[in-house]
Amino acid sequence: MVAMATALAEGSVSARALTERALRRIAAAQPALNAFRIVRAEAALAEADAADRRLDAGERLPLLGVPLAVKDDMDVAGEPTAFGCAGTFAPKTADSEAVRRLRAAGAVIVGKTQTPELGQWPFTEGGAFGATRNPWDPAYTPGGSSGGSAAAVAAGLVPAALGSDGAGSVRIPAAWTHLVGVKPQRGRISTWPAPESFHGLTVNGVLARSVADAALLLDAASGPHPQDLHRPARISAVEAARRPPRRLRIALSFATAFTATAKRVEPEVRAAVEALAGQLEALGHEVVPADPRYGPVGLTFVPRATGGVRDWAAVVPDRSLLDRRTREAVRTGRLLGGPALRVSRRAEAVLQRRVGEIFGRFDVVLTPTTATSALRIGALAGLGAMATDRAMIAACPYAWTWNVLGWPGVNVPAGFTGGGLPLGAQLLGPAHSEPLLLSLAAQVETACGWEARWPPGFRDGGPGEPVTSAR
Repeated sequence: MVAMATALAEGSVSARALTERALRRIAAAQPALNAFRIVRAEAALAEADAADRRLDAGERLPLLGVPLAVKDDMDVAGEPTAFGCAGTFAPKTADSEAVRRLRAAGAVIVGKTQTPELGQWPFTEGGAFGATRNPWDPAYTPGGSSGGSAAAVAAGLVPAALGSDGAGSVRIPAAWTHLVGVKPQRGRISTWPAPESFHGLTVNGVLARSVADAALLLDAASGPHPQDLHRPARISAVEAARRPPRRLRIALSFATAFTATAKRVEPEVRAAVEALAGQLEALGHEVVPADPRYGPVGLTFVPRATGGVRDWAAVVPDRSLLDRRTREAVRTGRLLGGPALRVSRRAEAVLQRRVGEIFGRFDVVLTPTTATSALRIGALAGLGAMATDRAMIAACPYAWTWNVLGWPGVNVPAGFTGGGLPLGAQLLGPAHSEPLLLSLAAQVETACGWEARWPPGFRDGGPGEPVTSAR
């Protein structure tokens, strides 16, 4: 994306050429990957032509003319926001604040990407749209709930995309598709028209092939709406990604928070994270085994998560079309919507102090992003609500705790299984630590060269498709 923005500013490529290329790629890949819920072909070309006129007039903005995608839980004026649900949704009359900021930076919005119903699961499948598939192997999910955004970026359909993360929904698909996935500090990217999302669990984040691209998109999308509940001080992600970190003390942890369910990290995942720890040591950092004190963090997650499902389900036009697991979550959200929800919010400060104790001794925590590699398509289809919860906790027990705390985390590629499926690791920090995490991620990326590796058949965005086209 940085290269695209530079080429556009230099006049060596046009916004229309890049947008036409993105639309061709999307159309060709849609039958196989099903990454998009909505493709805005006509509107995107009009936006690209407008961007070219601005470029020709000498205007320069960070993303002017760059084609991007957003997840289908974000409002785009003139398009419905179905958030993975079946039924007919009315078009929105205004952009969400995050989309408004992308437009203010000059981006061309080519479409809205697939997500499971109300973003609940680490797979992107549903009766409303079918299954979204992983570019690295279409028999597997790209993860969820930002699976459509991850598939689109991993396959080179767009250079980067926005997603949202309520229990790992940016970091999990980034891990399973070999991407950089940034879950920023709560409030960094506005969730407006909601003053906060899922009672503070869900934040908007970014998926990209490189740290530099992720930082550019994060800066462009960041900033509050006047009515947001959370308003962190502004940072420069781009500057942080260019700045080498000091020598850091890093805690390597394979522990998980208590959930009363079975969990076991796969040997290939453990080996990949340990290898990344070795790379960090080779870069001069100190890596020491140590675990955060998670305590009863899980008890505070369920009321907020199911309360968010309940809130979203209330605005679905035809609730009879909802998945039975969603209806069960709505019932739980109603039961826990009073005192339990209030207590869970009040407990957050205590949990931040408890878990945050580790940052008195370490700068960063390194964990797996997931306990397993990507799940097969349909692996959780047909399960009941409780069985689905157990299965997804077993696969993804590492990410959700940081949503309760509201703190930032960055997925970085950590290698591949013997079968060629990507694996990821999390760099986790305390409040407002995105600059440190991005600086460290960029340093590791330089050493490891993640960006050079593409899914089979999608090298440089796909056979016969150059990275840029002549203006």
